[in-house]
Amino acid sequence: MIKKIILLSGDPNSINSELIFKSWKKINNKLKKKIYLISNYNLINKQFRKLNYKIKTIKVKSIDDKIKTNELKILNIDLNSKKTFDISKKLASKFIKESLDLAHELASTKKRCGIINCSIDKKLFKKKNIGVTEYLSLKCGIKDKSETMLIYNKKLAVSPITMHDDLRNVSKKITKKKIINKVKIINKWYKKYYNLKPKIGILGLNPHNAELRKNSEEKKIIVPAITDLKKMTININGPYVADTFFIKDFKKFDIIVGMYHDQVLTPFKTLFKFNAINITLGLPYIRISPDHGVAKDIIGKNKADTTSLINCLKFINSF
Repeated sequence: MIKKIILLSGDPNSINSELIFKSWKKINNKLKKKIYLISNYNLINKQFRKLNYKIKTIKVKSIDDKIKTNELKILNIDLNSKKTFDISKKLASKFIKESLDLAHELASTKKRCGIINCSIDKKLFKKKNIGVTEYLSLKCGIKDKSETMLIYNKKLAVSPITMHDDLRNVSKKITKKKIINKVKIINKWYKKYYNLKPKIGILGLNPHNAELRKNSEEKKIIVPAITDLKKMTININGPYVADTFFIKDFKKFDIIVGMYHDQVLTPFKTLFKFNAINITLGLPYIRISPDHGVAKDIIGKNKADTTSLINCLKFINSF
């Protein structure tokens, strides 16, 4: 059972303050007591005021502080800026790093803590092609790239073998070992939390699966990986041709594994919009996030959809 929920306010130049406020107003008091927001106390309150949001907040030094009220509890990250939304990229990058480091420390050392991070612009990470999933994996000492992104909805989940890699590099990053490791992690997670042997469908990489030519990734890598996974009694089938798969075939499966990010996330988001969450599998603690970006184009316009963040809060509270 999760006792404390570590919520990161995420990118300071985003719709996150709007989402946090709206979500806070919708959840019950029992859930509110579990939540500790990692943010900058002055900044988040300035953003609430600018949006004309009235919410009671309190600065706390530790998640062990016994707070009896239902105020929003804030673990403060120093941020020396008087501006409300326009935080420099350098300062925002430092803020994100310190927020993630604190969340990782709390989830690693305190029992039964889970992390939810609001959206973060990947440009704030110093290394190329890295996001929260990869950053926390490195913090946990996971060096074999076996961390796994699962975009989850009760009706369907999808997972890419490669994550934030440029398309020109995808074929170089796909290996039989990586496919096997990630599918095993997904299978283990479903067994652990849902006592379910999931039905897994896996897509090929190339158009028409490259007609399964001898030198194709399908023939050399994907098919052998599927063969080995079946020998492990994992319920997996494929490779399926990606261009028609999401017309109806996806309905036969619990999880669809694709070879690259947009191959599975684009059709998934077309089907489910914001009704999904992003889960990182393979970490020693639960980490999830809303399945959308920072949406800088609608900051301050009262248009942000809370569906995904509310789903995150409900999901992590169920453990």
